[in-house]
Amino acid sequence: MSKKKPLQIQSLYKPCLTKDFKFSSTRALEPLEGILGQNRAQEAVQFAISMADAGYNIYAIGRNGLGKRTMIMRFLEKKRSDAVASDWCYVNNFDDVRSPKVLRLPAGLGMPLKKDLEQLLVRLQKGIPQAFDNESYYERAEQIKNELSQKQEKSLSRIANAAKKQQISLTVTTPGGYRLVATDGEKPYSAETFAELPEARQQEFEDAINKLEKKLRTVLRRLSQWEQEYADKQQALNEEIALAVSQHLIDNLKKKYREHIEVVEHLERIQADLLKNVEIFLDDGEEQAALAAATMDNKLPRRYQVNVMVHHDANGNAPIVVEDNPNYYNLFGAVENVTYKGTVFTDFTLIRPGALHRANGGYLLMDAIKVLEQPFVWDAIKRTLRSGNVAMNALEKEITLSGTISLEPEPMPLEVKIVLFGDRDTYLLLQQYDPDFGELFKVTADFESEISRTPETQMHYARFITSLVREKGLMPCDRYAVMRILEHSARVAEDQNRLSLHAADIANLLRESNYWANEAKAKMIHSEHVDKALRSAEYRSSRIRDQVFDSIRDGTTLISTLGEKVGQINALSVLSTGDHEFGVPSRVTATTHYGDGEVIDIERDVKLAGAIHSKGMMILSAYLASIFGKNGPIRISASIAFEQSYSEVDGDSASMAEFCAIISSIADAPIKQNIAITGSMNQFGDSQPVGGVNEKIEGFFETCCIKGLSGEQGVIIPASNEHNLMLNKRVLDACKEKKFFIYSVRNVGEALEILTGLRVGQPNEKGTYSRNTLFGMVQQKLKQLKMAERRH
Repeated sequence: MSKKKPLQIQSLYKPCLTKDFKFSSTRALEPLEGILGQNRAQEAVQFAISMADAGYNIYAIGRNGLGKRTMIMRFLEKKRSDAVASDWCYVNNFDDVRSPKVLRLPAGLGMPLKKDLEQLLVRLQKGIPQAFDNESYYERAEQIKNELSQKQEKSLSRIANAAKKQQISLTVTTPGGYRLVATDGEKPYSAETFAELPEARQQEFEDAINKLEKKLRTVLRRLSQWEQEYADKQQALNEEIALAVSQHLIDNLKKKYREHIEVVEHLERIQADLLKNVEIFLDDGEEQAALAAATMDNKLPRRYQVNVMVHHDANGNAPIVVEDNPNYYNLFGAVENVTYKGTVFTDFTLIRPGALHRANGGYLLMDAIKVLEQPFVWDAIKRTLRSGNVAMNALEKEITLSGTISLEPEPMPLEVKIVLFGDRDTYLLLQQYDPDFGELFKVTADFESEISRTPETQMHYARFITSLVREKGLMPCDRYAVMRILEHSARVAEDQNRLSLHAADIANLLRESNYWANEAKAKMIHSEHVDKALRSAEYRSSRIRDQVFDSIRDGTTLISTLGEKVGQINALSVLSTGDHEFGVPSRVTATTHYGDGEVIDIERDVKLAGAIHSKGMMILSAYLASIFGKNGPIRISASIAFEQSYSEVDGDSASMAEFCAIISSIADAPIKQNIAITGSMNQFGDSQPVGGVNEKIEGFFETCCIKGLSGEQGVIIPASNEHNLMLNKRVLDACKEKKFFIYSVRNVGEALEILTGLRVGQPNEKGTYSRNTLFGMVQQKLKQLKMAERRH
């Protein structure tokens, strides 16, 4: 009979001690400034940000909800003042309008420059037309035009008079077009009448006309030259007028921005271009108004405006940009276009920034999986980081070999630290399959999911709760509520000596506890409100669990919690419904028969077993052979099955249960059905820890309550799982009242003794067990089979 004693109540739950929490409520605590338990990750982030060299971007590893983004955002908020950001603008390139120029300005200067230029253009729109619409300008322009007309008329009159004297008519048509025709003094000759003239007279006319044509061509060349001189004089007059209006305005701006050479140079280019294109300010502006309406812009001349891509406050702190949808256009910007009169139109004012532009000089935070999901984005990010410039290429050029004519803006110099958030699997895939990844993301910030549970860390955790309470605007928590939250955190961590760092779960629990405190009209969150929030969350997520236990209640699922049975045992497993996990018992049966020592895993043979489950079965078979097959082959085979299991089974947490069922079947020793078991084993029969031990125990306890709590039921777990126990109150109360028991075992032999009530025994020097022991009974059965085989 096994003398193994159940675990004491203090081993089943580790409560928080009141003496460790010397405050009445979170009002008395200072919020935690940093992030709890992430010293390693914080040091990695600090190192990466301090490194000015290229490639020191960050990949933050950890499951969602650990506070990765919160920690990094808080750290960057403190560090952002150490870096100086710039304003970035695109302006017209008057030499090549397809290649707008980038303008870098000190922080806070971009928008003032844009407004100053808009104000300049407004004044020019009023001033230039007024300067051209006055008597002085008209007189000077008319004088230039009259000088040209007089020269033209005088020159043409000479030719006309000379032609008239020779009875030749001169007619000037379009510019450069003329006609010389012989006359009889009054009327031009027709072809017929001219032919009737004597040949000598015809020849005289032809010679005269040829001479006149030579003179006329010379005069026409002079006319063309005079017209060009007129155009130049008119242009000079226009420039003089435009310069008189604009020079002092532009000089004032040049004086204002004299410390910024690039701005002064651009103003000079505006001045030069404005003099050449003054007609922009003299036209009626219908086209400009239509384009302004199409682009939702003002009606000012577009070629002189400033497109402010990135603007910062005057303090110039480094920007922190979080891009939740990192598609190509959101990251790299785009050149927009509008349709005007059936034609697609674009210019530098339609360039739109992306997240990389906005984060320039600072930090860009993105989710790694979202980045990798977007086509062409990852390769474009790598090119950008390697080149140090943000090139704005249309996505069409990435997809096709040809594309529509568009702008090619000057690349913007890039200084940015990129932080990618992702899980470890994605990180390992990038490390393995992308040779550039390690070069561009040299720093890994590995976030912890748990922290050691000590009096010191518990107080830090209490301050962390305080920071959440104040940040979310919740009611304060009294110390017993804080203690209850810490105990729940230890259960989530599945370790009495550790606390979960899943900040999102704790924040959600606080919100829900705050809700129930409000419902109770309390002024503070107490432990009962935390318990209410936990029960409510469990109830909302437990529909599937309740259905499973209903099937046990109505007998659809066959489970025995009383009596004994040969080759039948209650194993424990954990089911997940996505947001909720719960434990349920599973009946495992074993049958044995004469054979060659093979252990048939029915789940594996029908392809319902995962790789880990199959591994556990092989280890079981190896241990069985190492005990009973040292002196010869085992002449018995066994079949193992999970009864009423119709989906894939994986994991090795039932390997001890399966071994016990086989031994029971061979020895014909019944197993107590009031004791369930979980745990894996190695090739030496030692028990190994498993996951979900709390849920498994609670699942069997629930089953026993449904079937009837006898006061002798319990669960066997590996001794290495003792520190994982944080059982719920119902199970703890039953254990206190000696109505339910938890046993821990170091090896499968101890489990067999509890389950069968028989000693396993110790082998002698020859490896033989005593006949009145369980293993001795197995050896006797195997010996009988061998003798039967010899007789046959």
